[in-house]
Formats: sequence, C-alpha cells, structure tokens
Amino acid sequence: MSGTAKASSKKGHAAIAGTPVDRPIEQKPLPLGPGARMNARVVLALVLVALGLWTAASFLPALIWATILAVALWPIYLVFAKRFLGGPSGTAAFVFTVLVALILVTPISLAVYEVAQQSDLLADWLKRAGDGGIEVPDWVARLPIAAESMEQWWRANLSDPKAATAWLKTVNADNVSDLFRTFGGQLLHRMFLMFFSLLTLFVLLRGGHLVARRFLETCDRVFGDAGEGLVEKMIDATRATVNGTVLVALGEGAVIGIGYFVAGVPNALTFLIFTTAFAMIPFGAWLAFTVAAIVTISDGGSGIAGTCVFLWGTVVMLAGDHFIWPTLVSGSARLPFLLAFVGIFGGLAAFGLMGLFVGPVIMAALLAIWREWIFRSAPQA
Repeated sequence: MSGTAKASSKKGHAAIAGTPVDRPIEQKPLPLGPGARMNARVVLALVLVALGLWTAASFLPALIWATILAVALWPIYLVFAKRFLGGPSGTAAFVFTVLVALILVTPISLAVYEVAQQSDLLADWLKRAGDGGIEVPDWVARLPIAAESMEQWWRANLSDPKAATAWLKTVNADNVSDLFRTFGGQLLHRMFLMFFSLLTLFVLLRGGHLVARRFLETCDRVFGDAGEGLVEKMIDATRATVNGTVLVALGEGAVIGIGYFVAGVPNALTFLIFTTAFAMIPFGAWLAFTVAAIVTISDGGSGIAGTCVFLWGTVVMLAGDHFIWPTLVSGSARLPFLLAFVGIFGGLAAFGLMGLFVGPVIMAALLAIWREWIFRSAPQA
C-alpha cells in the first residue's frame, strides 16, 4: 500500500472513532488565584451584609436593645436560673423575659393610666374656659418668680370669656385629632418593637452559650487573638453603662423623693416612683420633679416649698448625671472619665436614647484597639 493510501486510511479510522483531527484543541480557563478568590469572597460577604442590614433596617433598634439587655442581664439571669429553675433552660429564659417585661412595662402603663385619668379634667377645664373663663387660681400669686406677670397673662387670656374663647380657637381641632391619630399609630408601632425586643431577648437568653461561643470563634478567625479581648471590653462597657444607669436612677429617685416628703408634695410616693423610672430616660426626671413642684404650689403649698423641690431636683440631677454616672461607667468599664463622658453624652446626641449605651461601647472598643492592637503589636526596640 502506498503512503497516500495509508494516510487516507488513518484519517478514515480517526473519523470513524469520532476524534477531531483538524479541529484545534479548546483550552479551559485558568482558575483564579488564592488572592482573587479571597477578594471575591470579601466582596460577596460585604454585599450580603449590606443587603441584610437594609432588609432588617426597621428592626435594628429592637435588635440592638435586646442585645444590650441580654449582655447586661446575663449574669443576673444565670443566678436566677440556677437558684429557682435548676439552671439555664428554655423555661428559665421565658420566665426571666416575662419578669423583664413586667419591670419595663409597669412604669409605662402607670404613666399612661395617669394621663388618661387626667384627660377628663383637661377637657372640663377647656370647656369651662370657653364658656365663662377661668379665674386666676390662688397658687399663681404664691409663685416666687414672675407671679405678677403670670397673673396679668392669665387675666388677659383666660379670665375674660371672650379672650379665652379667642385663645382656645388657636388650637385647631383637626390638628389635635391628627396628632392623636399619629400618636396612636406610633404607640402601636413602639409596642410591636418592644414585643420583638423581648422575643429577641428570650432567644438570646435561651441560646446564650452557643451564641457567645460562635461570636467569639468568628472574632478569633477574623481578628485573631486580639478579637476576643475587644469583645470582652465591649461587654464590660455595656454592662457598666446599664448598671450605672440603673444605680444612678435609683439613687436620684430616692434622694429627690426625700425632698418630696420634706416639702409636703401631694402623692409624694407616686412622684418618687415616677421620678425613679423617668430618671433612666434623658430629661425624664426633670419633667417629673418640675411637675411635682407645680402640683405642690397649685395644691395649696407655699411657693417656697415648690421652688425648693425644683432646686433640689436640679442639684441632684446635675450631680448624678454629670459626675456620678460617668464616674461609675468609667470605673466599671475601665474607661478614662473624659472618654466615658464623651461616650455617654456624645452617643446621646448622635444616636438618641440608644446612644447612652452605644456611645461608651464605641469608646471602649476604640480604647481597646489603641491599647491592644497598636502598642502591643509594635516591635520592641
């Protein structure tokens, strides 16, 4: 057989076997290197985290509050569970969450009840003001400051029926109705968020050990050994802030309450409870003892007694909020006084009520990074 015939025969066999002879061989794409794969994973993780935060944006405040409560109350929960229910369990977490709910909801319920009780008096007062005017009450003359100016304004705007009617017309009924509808919707929304916070608190307490272990493992893998120290500093700051807030509120309420009894404030015990509860809210105690001073004057007490109640509350609140509270937080969280002060009041200005607790945690984390990550990792000369 000739050479040409042999070549033709080989091509024929190759074609029968299905082997491409003249087609070029396709090359597979080269796999990404380790660095490119890591960058892709980081980008994907950041995108998913951003989407997750955007999805849960409406629930983030409730989740943060639940986390703060879980971190601050964890030692108390362990003692409670071991003493009464034989150790941490789902039942112990549920019972403890119910107790926390009662402690949080009771002062709010009492305040709403008192406001509802006084709403009829306010409506009757407005009706009498529109029909026949309201005479200047006796307590206005006992005011130690601006008594004459207050009496003149009252006679010009409320004692004269025509002037009172004209003044009350400035209050638009439609706007008031819209305000109450908006307030009702906001109240329902807040109640739902509170329920969600309590539900999250129950979940965190029930699986506290597992959640803490997973979180520490994640920090250790991402940040190394320094991550665990950072978490400890943040936990200490959270507990110190919550404990300091509660202790200072109890102290302020008790000390101001002594002034209520000495000055003869009507329903002094009720005002003491409200002052203590509202002391945990920015400017809440100020409202409580201001109302107590006004009630003291309007209920037949002397103007000096009402003024002393207000001045005593002012002194106690200034000392407690600006000196004692930052000192307690800085000592327990091992924060310098200046950083604790900036964290508390700067956090309040930046994040609202939540900033009271978030601010010191941020400052503690920054201080931990500065001390542990920078100085300890610096090469020794």
